[in-house]
Amino acid sequence: MKKINNLNIKIFADGANKKDMLEMNSKSYIRGFTTNPTLMRKEGITDYEKFCKDILKIILQKPISFEVFSDDFEEMAIQARKISSWGNNVYVKIPVTNTKQETCYRVVEKLSKDKIKLNITAIMTLKQVKEIASVLQSDIPSYVSVFAGRIADTGVDPEPVMLQAVTILKSLSAAELIWASPRELFNIFQANRVGCQVITVTKDILKKLDLIDYDLNTYSLDTVKMFYTDAVDAGFKL
Repeated sequence: MKKINNLNIKIFADGANKKDMLEMNSKSYIRGFTTNPTLMRKEGITDYEKFCKDILKIILQKPISFEVFSDDFEEMAIQARKISSWGNNVYVKIPVTNTKQETCYRVVEKLSKDKIKLNITAIMTLKQVKEIASVLQSDIPSYVSVFAGRIADTGVDPEPVMLQAVTILKSLSAAELIWASPRELFNIFQANRVGCQVITVTKDILKKLDLIDYDLNTYSLDTVKMFYTDAVDAGFKL
């Protein structure tokens, strides 16, 4: 992990599997955690508060983000205050809009003024970044999560977007930009290159960390052997 440890960017593990989260907590190169209702549902979690508080018994120091799930902004604020009370390392994820595409800026401004640490999520545009930057308190820790991977899914290069987002957030001393929803290991190096402070990484990508600086000739041979073995095991004949 030497090459990863030499990067400026912080790697946060993204997931909702308790076993995986506790394992990642023991890794020095994992600097924090994020999760969301979709990941929790995939893991079969039904008691939101119980799961979160159970995780917080082990993850005591590293920042961890839990998301509100109300579609009403007043209720979002109530949920945010409750979630925030669970630990000093807790950041509350607030979606940039609700399902009616009404923006969250007022509730973010109010919560930030009340010194609640936030993670504004599902951001896709620079306009959204600018609006969020205008309502966050500069001295209150916060994350601004731009979904670079989903931007890339639309055929748009996310690097220029993220580079501009870095510039927009420079005026906020305690805000950090997250390169969210990465699609491949190389995104870690891209995010580091443009100056993002954090990247959220799923288990599938974390499993590839051992491949960093792996010899490409050896990797090529590994691939050939895989194809050959699978053909033999499948009993293919011509």
